[in-house]
Amino acid sequence: MNKLNIKTFLLASAMLAGGCATPPSSEQTNEQQELRVPTWAKDAVWYQIFVERFRNGDTDNDPTLETIKGSNTQAYPENWAVTPWEQDWYKPDPWADELEGDFYSKIQHRRYGGDLQGVLDKLDYLEQLGVTAIYFNPLNDAPSLHKYDVRNYRHIDVNFGPDPEGDMELMATEDPENPETWKWTSADLLFLELVEEAHNRGIRVVMDYSWNHTGTSFWAWQDVLEKQQESKYANWYMIDQWDDPATEENEFAYTGWAGLSSLPELKKIDVVDRKHGHPYEGNMLEEVKQHIFNVSKRWLDPKGNGDLSKGIDGYRLDVADQIPMGFWRDYRDFVKGVNPEAILVGEIWWEEWPDHMMDPRPYVEGDVFDAVMFYQWYKPARKFFAMAEGGATPSQFVNELDAAMRGIDLRNQKAMMNLTASHDSPRFSTSFFNKNKYKYNAKPTDDPTYKTGRPDALTFQLMRMMLMHQYTFVGAPHIWNGDEMGMWGADDPDDRKPLLWDDITFENERYNIKGEKDHNDKVKQDKELMAFYEKLGAIRNEYDALVDGDLEFFLKDDNRMLLGYSRSLGDEKILSIFNMSDKPQAVRLNEMGTYHDLITEESIQVTDQVPLMLQPFTGTILLRENGQE
Repeated sequence: MNKLNIKTFLLASAMLAGGCATPPSSEQTNEQQELRVPTWAKDAVWYQIFVERFRNGDTDNDPTLETIKGSNTQAYPENWAVTPWEQDWYKPDPWADELEGDFYSKIQHRRYGGDLQGVLDKLDYLEQLGVTAIYFNPLNDAPSLHKYDVRNYRHIDVNFGPDPEGDMELMATEDPENPETWKWTSADLLFLELVEEAHNRGIRVVMDYSWNHTGTSFWAWQDVLEKQQESKYANWYMIDQWDDPATEENEFAYTGWAGLSSLPELKKIDVVDRKHGHPYEGNMLEEVKQHIFNVSKRWLDPKGNGDLSKGIDGYRLDVADQIPMGFWRDYRDFVKGVNPEAILVGEIWWEEWPDHMMDPRPYVEGDVFDAVMFYQWYKPARKFFAMAEGGATPSQFVNELDAAMRGIDLRNQKAMMNLTASHDSPRFSTSFFNKNKYKYNAKPTDDPTYKTGRPDALTFQLMRMMLMHQYTFVGAPHIWNGDEMGMWGADDPDDRKPLLWDDITFENERYNIKGEKDHNDKVKQDKELMAFYEKLGAIRNEYDALVDGDLEFFLKDDNRMLLGYSRSLGDEKILSIFNMSDKPQAVRLNEMGTYHDLITEESIQVTDQVPLMLQPFTGTILLRENGQE
């Protein structure tokens, strides 16, 4: 496929659906045209924030044993304390000796105190980076560091706001089922202030929720534990067996997400053909659905008066394939009914780990999500630009991109969240430093040879090429917080280190996973990489061709490992060209004339006698100057 445009993808969609080569019918075309994707989604430059590790802006609200109670099955030691932000990552905490297990089991007890004030303090930084949309990992009140074990959906976590104790007291006065009794905690109000400040800078805000499961401290689950089948919420969860009070044994058994007892699953009803990695029909209980709708509207329209400027701009939906399609259609109708411009982004990931990713097409066909976290783009891009998993030629890479995108409406393509890393994967730099299968054996406990230290110079050079591709390709570029600073780290939880702010002096990384000193890596911001991200953000935000332009691959030279494509819109034409070989390469362009290098800001004259020269493992982004034949 050399050119990607609306007609091409509508035709490909019809062929994929039925295996035929006929164009879509007029009825199909009309259905496609009715597809509603937020107008701003294609313009987004995403920045994903994991608040607990972003920045500690208020030490007075740091987690305590009371606020994090119930987050682990193993009790917290009496000498537990918040971990210093600057501490060497693998260095054992003083209280860790009291716990059982290895580093990865103990680190779940660790907290650093990141909060919303820390985000507020750095909004100018994000604006300078070119960010136009923030995706927050769960903010809902929960005892864990990750917040997917929700204590309640309706409030912001108490440790993210200025008054944890006061917020807990206030929440205790509410009826969790009745939104008319819900009040605004200090954490809630600080979040709404953050939304307003972000909007003032032209930055959208999206929240992350998992409607699939709750935590064990969730109010409805606590009622079930106490009253068993007599609880009014007994039908909310997937209960396998109730306790028999006539016996000493506790027979109570239930389904937890991914087999985790800490995450009891909410019940699905009318289920048809449930299979992991595939969409399935069904729904959720009406009373559960209504509670979810009430929470969702609370953040979309916090004033309750239709003033959507005060609310958030959409939701990222966790483990979306675990929830039936009937619910997602109802959810989309509800959310879009409140705010038609709200975005819905689904986590559609593994069908069969580690080799097969889910097909996102059924989830973006008009009645479910506007976009997905597009790991399906990253996997082949990593293979090409990182030379991972045996590498790929330019032709192979283009074919894999074609396979990932074929059949997806162009409006959804433009909204796809093109990410190089997330809270669930190795950091961008570490992912490129290691050449193994994506996310497979991506921790030192899984593979003793897995490299967890500072990546080498070649890795950072290859990352720059990947970034040029990410910011000039179809879809919305995404940054996992800290990747722009040059941070490194293996798979979860090593990807969740505290961010490297330049007003903090960090300890060198000397310790390994066993708590032994065996290296000495300097830990500080990579200013050159940060400046590169800023440059790409500015380029992406300035040129409409990089958002709406037609895509054409004009260069796929497998022998010399050269790849080139253009994005064209009206008179604006931008070329992205990459040399993935270890030799300098001359690139002869079809169109001679003057080009503006958007990275170096230099003018380049290209003729038959003077071709474009690319050094080994480098790329360029060129703007063709107007007025040329």
